[in-house]
Amino acid sequence: MGAENPPVESATHGCLLVCPTPIGNLQDVTLRVLAALAEADVVACEDTRHTKVLLDRHGIVASLQSLHEHNERARVGELVGRIRAGATVVLVSDAGTPLVSDPGFALVRACHAAGLQVEVLPGPSAVTTALVASGLPAERWRFVGFLPRKRAELEGLLAHAAETLVAFESPRRLVATLSVLAARDPERPVAVCRELTKLHEEVRRGTAAELASHYGAGRSPVGAPRGEVVLVVGAAGSDPAHQAPREEALQALRDLVAAGAKARPAAATVGKLTGMSANELYRELMSRGQVA
Repeated sequence: MGAENPPVESATHGCLLVCPTPIGNLQDVTLRVLAALAEADVVACEDTRHTKVLLDRHGIVASLQSLHEHNERARVGELVGRIRAGATVVLVSDAGTPLVSDPGFALVRACHAAGLQVEVLPGPSAVTTALVASGLPAERWRFVGFLPRKRAELEGLLAHAAETLVAFESPRRLVATLSVLAARDPERPVAVCRELTKLHEEVRRGTAAELASHYGAGRSPVGAPRGEVVLVVGAAGSDPAHQAPREEALQALRDLVAAGAKARPAAATVGKLTGMSANELYRELMSRGQVA
């Protein structure tokens, strides 16, 4: 028999509580998270100074311990030991949900491996906030963290996205990223979500060409947009002008499969003839349940 995860320890042991925190407005914190912070034996946080601002705002005094990308692996053993001894450890990041492009994965994985209780509380996330605010389809979407810096990787990611794409982007690189997207697919629908829930929140929607022009017109790196940016990009071919050839390619793939061809080789053939991504065509065929 294969190895199984250890059973969760009994109630005599402690617990790790993963707690989302506000992405901007300090009032966007749940009552459960506030209670967890107030009752925790230790709060493991990305930046103790940042977390203290939230605690002070809500009149909470807690024992804080830093847990960031540079010390997480060194701290995991100590925190797991404290949980095993009965402590309640609350894990927070500077903003949003821990582990989502933030520290915490090593600690959560170590607790699971040790059979310790891990509870995740719901709460704020810049990813889902931006997705909903974008007005783009949310039935199928993918979060990719921070966008790649290399142009070839960025172009490949954007060109082959078969669903709405959500990504973090540096404000200093936003103009360059929009320019790459506009050069490849100027009519692609995009939303730039900046400083979400904060005083200067901005959600600007438009085509890639429109937004590249808006943010790039007469701006230097010094004048680049400020604050935290979440970029939401419509699926490749989501513009109506691209739907007809896409559907034609899918119909050709369906016809080949119906005639007895295997789906993957058929997708490769259609992709080569149309210039579309074979993987994207195959995934679309599978998602529609059109392969026996």
